[in-house]
Amino acid sequence: MNASEIRKSFWSFFESKQHQIVSSAPMVVKNDPTLMFTNAGMNQFKDIFLGNSKPFAPRVANSQKCLRVSGKHNDLEEVGRDTYHHTMFEMLGNWSFGDYFKENAINWAWEYLTEILKIDKNILYASVFEGDKDMALDKDMEAFNHWKQHLPEDRIINGNRKDNFWEMGEMGPCGPCSEIHVDLRSEEERKKVPGAQLVNADHPEVIEVWNLVFIQYNRKADGSLEALPAKHVDTGMGFERLCRVIQNKKSNYDTDVFVPIINEIANITNTPYGKKEDTDIAMRVIADHIRTISFSITDGQLPSNNKAGYVIRRILRRAVRYGYTFLGQRQSFMYKLLPALMNSMGDAYPELKKQQELITKVIKEEEESFLRTLATGISMLDKIIQQTKDGNYKVVDGKVAFELYDTYGFPLDLTELILKENDLVINRREFEKEMEAQKNRARSATAIETEDWVLLMEDDVEEFIGYDYLETDLTIVKYRKITVKNKSLYQLVFNITPFYAESGGQVGDTGYIDNGTEKIEIIDTKKENNLIVHLAKKLPKDLKSDFKAVVNRDKRQNIANNHTSTHLLHQALKEILGTHVEQKGSLVHPDYLRFDFAHFQKMTREEIEKVEKLVNQRIRKNFALEEMRDIPVAKAQDLGAMMLFGEKYGDVVRAIKFGDSIELCGGTHVKHTGEIGFFKIISEASIASGIRRIEAVTGVKAEEMIMTQHNLLLAIQDMFKSSGNLQKNIESLMADNSKLSKDLDGIKRNFINMKKRDLVDSAIDINGIKIITATVDPVLGDKLKDLAFQLKKEMNEFVAVLGANVNNKPQLSVITSDQLAQSGKLNAVEVIRDCAKEIQGGGGGQSFFATAGGKNPAGLDSAIERAKAFVTEKLQ
Repeated sequence: MNASEIRKSFWSFFESKQHQIVSSAPMVVKNDPTLMFTNAGMNQFKDIFLGNSKPFAPRVANSQKCLRVSGKHNDLEEVGRDTYHHTMFEMLGNWSFGDYFKENAINWAWEYLTEILKIDKNILYASVFEGDKDMALDKDMEAFNHWKQHLPEDRIINGNRKDNFWEMGEMGPCGPCSEIHVDLRSEEERKKVPGAQLVNADHPEVIEVWNLVFIQYNRKADGSLEALPAKHVDTGMGFERLCRVIQNKKSNYDTDVFVPIINEIANITNTPYGKKEDTDIAMRVIADHIRTISFSITDGQLPSNNKAGYVIRRILRRAVRYGYTFLGQRQSFMYKLLPALMNSMGDAYPELKKQQELITKVIKEEEESFLRTLATGISMLDKIIQQTKDGNYKVVDGKVAFELYDTYGFPLDLTELILKENDLVINRREFEKEMEAQKNRARSATAIETEDWVLLMEDDVEEFIGYDYLETDLTIVKYRKITVKNKSLYQLVFNITPFYAESGGQVGDTGYIDNGTEKIEIIDTKKENNLIVHLAKKLPKDLKSDFKAVVNRDKRQNIANNHTSTHLLHQALKEILGTHVEQKGSLVHPDYLRFDFAHFQKMTREEIEKVEKLVNQRIRKNFALEEMRDIPVAKAQDLGAMMLFGEKYGDVVRAIKFGDSIELCGGTHVKHTGEIGFFKIISEASIASGIRRIEAVTGVKAEEMIMTQHNLLLAIQDMFKSSGNLQKNIESLMADNSKLSKDLDGIKRNFINMKKRDLVDSAIDINGIKIITATVDPVLGDKLKDLAFQLKKEMNEFVAVLGANVNNKPQLSVITSDQLAQSGKLNAVEVIRDCAKEIQGGGGGQSFFATAGGKNPAGLDSAIERAKAFVTEKLQ
């Protein structure tokens, strides 16, 4: 069976067991502060497990795109080095929400593996939870007894808490699990060492293939467990590993999931696969990572320097680095693998093909950017190596290597490789210290301590009524205390709420709740696992009283203005720029809106004006909101509603229509477009390859901006004391300024020539080397470097130390002849670092030229004298 047939057989089998087959959720997680990526098939069902939503079906199954870069059995730096771990992988799963439990889960898993896929029963093992005294849990005898119907007891392995007890996190649903392992060794090897001894021992041919999780407990903040009222089943089977088993391969990378991509890598790089370990690892890394990057971009996450975007950028750069180091790729090449990936996975995931052009452009630009970074980093590393050798050292400062890694994105392993070639090593202890300090800073910035929920009343579903009402009477259902950056806040859940929770790019509502004796401010509203939580700085004294909730009406109106404007903008961009335009992100704030979209060149001024005019025309037409709540997604598609890549839509959706604009959207909107008043674009720029960003204002904010600009024009007009052609007056002024600047540069050049002659004449001679030390007029402060290099052209064996006080800021430059620097007698960096202490500054540069700035202008003369003494001592 090929990969496609295996995937379909799984769906077909569980469909026959009355499971509803659902589509994969996006790999990039939105509206969940606890996750950046979908790392398990159960993620999209978290709210059901937590009891915040009712299940839409008692049994479901699917193939889920997942991404893991850390955690159990998975480390980004190890992917590609073995045969069975990946960053992006597919998880085949079946779920029961309070329906069947351990017996059916185990029986069906066994039936599918042995009867449908015909896997040899004699090479299968199962593990069960052995119990844990600290958790006061006994062995999972229920699962053990069910496995005894299929396996002899010596092939049912006891597993500890680490391997056989699954937890969503430190708190929340959890339970024992039962893993199914397969022994892929030869019969001869199996006779020597029983597979039972190699289960969970990281043997490359005795691998876990399926995990059956039995969710039956809830872990509280104090670590204790309580039984859940409804028991669930959550299973996950690694698709790539399963393909390896069925296709009888030694490696996941030898299956038809990866072979077409690896063959294309071999073809592009002219490097055979299977000949050398280092090039094989490089090819596996690239084959794995191109899938991860492509699916992430498809699901709406572009490479960036923040959070999820940084993870994707890091994965992409890791692949580029392997190609650079081991496959000799000095030009971008990964984007050329997209056709092979499309052939391999495009049919199962058609969104890949639809986004192919964007994926190609983003990857190509990211590759080219990082290759430039590599070139810059290698140049900087060459200087570090030279300085280290000049000082007769063998160990490179770990702080310097960390700066290369952290600031410039230069990989540590490449730094170590280049240093090794130069008989140098890095101080790893210093590097790790800097890395740990950075991680601690990041943890401190994002750390949130969460206590248990305190339940005040039973309530099935929290009802949101904010589309229709901005005020309502309510009661508090539950609350909990959280601590963020040492500040205590409280999360409140109501039985009914008019507050919109932050999602879909729209910020959350604010306002207050009032029980007649106390008013509590709601400072933000967010959604966690489909639960609307309201943030407050304090708790009401009487938690069980009735409250009136009031949403900030002005803020909500401004948000609605901007959200509706994003819809009108999206439609206008498609009409003006072309149908290829797709929304790639948005931010709807009360003060402004931000809209990211796919487009491959800068918008012209004329295009921007056309878009603005089109949006404002539709505002003036005062289109009424046509809201279609709870309609089947198929009907919305028939109506032509725009659906965004990377969004997970349910069977029932909400559609928003203004004139010809129709989109699926959960946000808040104006009742008529005329409420927006006016729309004005304030910026248009690139944020990534093929992605543009527009920022705009509406309503009162647009009016304020226009009035500010108009008043500025009037003020400039007053400055010219003319009501004539303002543009002509400004152009004339700029021309005069340009002429004066050129004249001043000419004067400075003449001054430099004169000063150069004076400096040459003032030079003293020590052992045949000319020494020049001087402070120069502040007017030449910005020309200090020019003056230094003019001297270098004029003189042979020399050293010059020059200083200037520019706007009360001392500047120093040291320059030497190349011969002097290369001889090792004198290093400009050593001179500048010594004398810069007098001006309370620091400096650096190259062995022949270095500069410094400082805080103490009064120390400039002392710095010059100190440098003179330093140089004299070195040269005598």
